[in-house]
Amino acid sequence: MAKKNGNGTEEPLEKQLWKSADKLRKNIDAAEYKHVVLGLIFLKYISDAFEELYDKLKAGEGEYAGADPEDKDEYKAENVFFVPEKARWSYLLSQAKQPTIGKSVDEAMDFIEKENVSLKGVLPKVYARQNLDPTSLGELIDMIGNIALGDAKARSADVLGHVFEYFLGEFALAEGKKGGQFYTPRSVVELLVEMLEPYKGRVFDPCCGSGGMFVQSEEFVTEHQGKINDISIYGQESNQTTWRLAKMNLAIRGIDSSQVKWNNEGSFLNDAHKDLKADYIIANPPFNVSDWSGDLLRTDGRWKYGTPPTGNANYAWIQHFMYHLAPSGQAGFVLAKGALTSKSGGEGDIRKELVEADLIDCIVNLPAKLFLNTQIPASLWFMSRNRSNGKFRNRTGEILFIDARNLGHLINRRTKVLSQEDIDQITSTYHNWRNTDGNYEDIKGFCASTTKERVAELDYVLTPGRYVGLAEEEDDFDFAERFTSLKAEFEAQLKEEAVLNERIAANLQKVKIDE
Repeated sequence: MAKKNGNGTEEPLEKQLWKSADKLRKNIDAAEYKHVVLGLIFLKYISDAFEELYDKLKAGEGEYAGADPEDKDEYKAENVFFVPEKARWSYLLSQAKQPTIGKSVDEAMDFIEKENVSLKGVLPKVYARQNLDPTSLGELIDMIGNIALGDAKARSADVLGHVFEYFLGEFALAEGKKGGQFYTPRSVVELLVEMLEPYKGRVFDPCCGSGGMFVQSEEFVTEHQGKINDISIYGQESNQTTWRLAKMNLAIRGIDSSQVKWNNEGSFLNDAHKDLKADYIIANPPFNVSDWSGDLLRTDGRWKYGTPPTGNANYAWIQHFMYHLAPSGQAGFVLAKGALTSKSGGEGDIRKELVEADLIDCIVNLPAKLFLNTQIPASLWFMSRNRSNGKFRNRTGEILFIDARNLGHLINRRTKVLSQEDIDQITSTYHNWRNTDGNYEDIKGFCASTTKERVAELDYVLTPGRYVGLAEEEDDFDFAERFTSLKAEFEAQLKEEAVLNERIAANLQKVKIDE
């Protein structure tokens, strides 16, 4: 599963695989190669699941006595994709060294889609392209064939699912700005899910990307010994390529994606779940979108708290979320930090209405550099339709502000992640404030429970820093001492530069004399 790296520590399997796959990329950019690799991982997953059931049917023991291993209905009954013979991994492995392997894989994808209606139009057929070297493709197939080595087949889905998710993140990093369009960083998704705790009900993401919010919600339920079937997922995505990734990402984990819809018009113009009232909404909509067709939707029924400006979709997203929230539902979503203070186009008036309607539960100010596709500072909003419903403490008239700007750590020069300790700190603060048996206290510089009257006094600005104040150590900041220290550092640098300049001048003079 893992091997030693240069530091003598064990390197996880997914990291080994990423390095190997990335070496085979050659002249293909990450955006295109992503579909090559993820498509093969998906193919391996459904083939493993098929072959596991195939072997049981072939053995014909117990409940499988007299079963026909080639009967498609047997697989449908067990919620397993039927894989035709020439699409099975064993067949592709036998063809891996052939120059026509690309054509074989494309045909395999076609065969699987024809046999499984839910995968129609989902799988990539990119393997016979001229820029994909057949030898490299064969090596990639061999490598992915070893993913579940050492694991029972029953566990291979977990391993493959983990590898799929890891690769999604690595491709997002490799693509940079474009990668952020299909992938929300895992630590942000974990924070949203841990804050909301979606144990039971309908989970909705109307801008679902590659499906990370759904995967994490299911993992949350499993980790807390809940029942996976207690939650159902609904989603929408306007980018068809990203929607395909979501369908594969969910299928590889056995999550029903029948209600994850695609249309290129998007959630505002063509709401795929018009009648849905969700128990949980978890989303990361694109920041500050100006071209959202707002001019066509001036009288839309979703704008209960005010008509959003045509030049920015932030407050359209908020109201779209609230429109789809059940009477006791909760929402957690990411927005550009500017939405906490903006007054342009009537946004300030809408924000005031949201506060006065007692819908805002908690605002979290996030660290910079968490998102791959933007350097715009971001915040998390947590909203609830009924904050006195008895499930938690009655928080009517209160808002919790958390300033988490100083949390997180760099994983490279441009990107930060939240550690598990960071996530736990933010989550426990919110839960202690929200829960009936919680033990909450304001912490200067980090969190403050504030009345909506106080928010009104500050003109409905929702920036956490306005309410949490300065940390204790910052209150004791000795300006004179710090100034003296910086001055000494600056003077020392000037002396070093003067000495260096003298040496350069002397060397130049020596060169002239020698000439």
